[in-house]
Amino acid sequence: MAQKVDSEKWVISQRWVMAVMGMMGVTMAYVMRGCLAITITQMVKPVVNTIEKVGQKDLEYCPMPYVPQRQSNTTSTHYEEDTSSRFDWDEETQGLILSAFYYGYIITHVPGGLLAQRFGGKHTMGLGILSTAVLTMFTPMVARMGSTQLMILRFVEGLGEGTTFPALCTLLAQWAPPLEKGKLSTLVFAGAQLGSIFANSISGFIIHFVPGGWPNVFYFFGGISMVWFVIWCLVVYNDPLSHPFISDHERNYLLQSIGSIERKKDLAPTPWRHILTSAPVWGLIVVESGHDWGGYTIMSDLPKYMSDVLHFSVKQNGFLSSIPFIAQWITSITSSVLADWTIKKQYMSVTAVRKLYAAIGTIGPGLGVMCASFVGCDKVTATFLFTLGMALMGFCYPSIRVNALDLSPNYSATIMALVNGIGCLSGMATPYVAGLLTPNRTILEWRLVFWIMLIVMMASSVVFTMIGSGELQPWNDIETYEKRKIGQEKDESQKNYQDSKPTSAYDTSLKKPN
Repeated sequence: MAQKVDSEKWVISQRWVMAVMGMMGVTMAYVMRGCLAITITQMVKPVVNTIEKVGQKDLEYCPMPYVPQRQSNTTSTHYEEDTSSRFDWDEETQGLILSAFYYGYIITHVPGGLLAQRFGGKHTMGLGILSTAVLTMFTPMVARMGSTQLMILRFVEGLGEGTTFPALCTLLAQWAPPLEKGKLSTLVFAGAQLGSIFANSISGFIIHFVPGGWPNVFYFFGGISMVWFVIWCLVVYNDPLSHPFISDHERNYLLQSIGSIERKKDLAPTPWRHILTSAPVWGLIVVESGHDWGGYTIMSDLPKYMSDVLHFSVKQNGFLSSIPFIAQWITSITSSVLADWTIKKQYMSVTAVRKLYAAIGTIGPGLGVMCASFVGCDKVTATFLFTLGMALMGFCYPSIRVNALDLSPNYSATIMALVNGIGCLSGMATPYVAGLLTPNRTILEWRLVFWIMLIVMMASSVVFTMIGSGELQPWNDIETYEKRKIGQEKDESQKNYQDSKPTSAYDTSLKKPN
């Protein structure tokens, strides 16, 4: 017996294998959607130096850095692309290209959630990432056809990726024990920050050093995502019961802690009426929309701000744009451990933890970004404030990212589809809004963009604090809930009937006279 227990220590935990592979999948998804944000700064014609515009305040424009003319040097390995071949796309067109992805992304959320509930999350997610990978590799060719064609391609990419989060919720509902829900879920969804980190840093490195320039970014990330798909198919399974390599110890632990380790294939029809009339669900939708407004503003527009306003080079831009996401990733992991520990020790209720962390993760980033716009052209301080704000956004991951599992494990995929789908309306709006509001690319114009971001995030946090919840909703088991409700109605009906029965005196008075 002792030998068997010792051998169990060396068995790889399959729930953590699923979580790590899920994290890598989210990383691939965010890399492929996010790499265009920094790459587009090298795809379009460079910004004309507007520092000498008449009548403008000094703080509106940062001075262009002095770059000495580089003499011809045949030994240099630095590759410079001829800027005359770049695309002549204005700010509004760039905003439409960046937002086109989310028009497709929103469409497949609910279908993806229903498919994940019916067939499991493994292939629902895997095939979505694979389709995005293939289309990513075609991006350079399509971009040369024109901006409209690139918008269409990005729209179709969004259709493939829309299944990602609903599918992951289905997997986590079967693999994440209650006391590890925060850590496992945060690890999976923290792939979003890793994707943004790699999209910015590696893209900048490839553009700067690899001959061929920006097209190599799409070839590299598309190819890596295909490799991930093959590994995903080999090592991940829909639920512990169907997993051929899971240990008996882990399977029994998941059975005892979760209550069911087999994905329910015969779920009752989705209780749409209960979901759509649930105040906690709408609280989650609102706060997710606010979070996404800030997240997409930073992910899509921070590289443009650092390039157009602060005038960082592409190499500097790639590295510095990734620093805020590194901070966010670290904070999300540490805050998830703290959240699970707080709940386990019963220092705070699940609802209190979710609300507190959501407030920190929404208001903090808005304030950080707003402060960054008030330091003018101080690159170091601006980068620090962007980093501080995004670090605080990491608190959202053990709160609003986990909340769908709190409310209803059985229908978490559908809830996540609604929440993330409606939330990604922000992804459709923010690049376009930023493009409209920053035609001259000045600090004052960008400050208005950041003011809007702060107001939206604060308002969403207030709504979630008022109506959000971390408790399991009664309609999670809809059949039992409906039976109990019918039983209560019968009991109430019988009670009303007994109360309305005539008394004996009244009965006597109703007798016919002789």
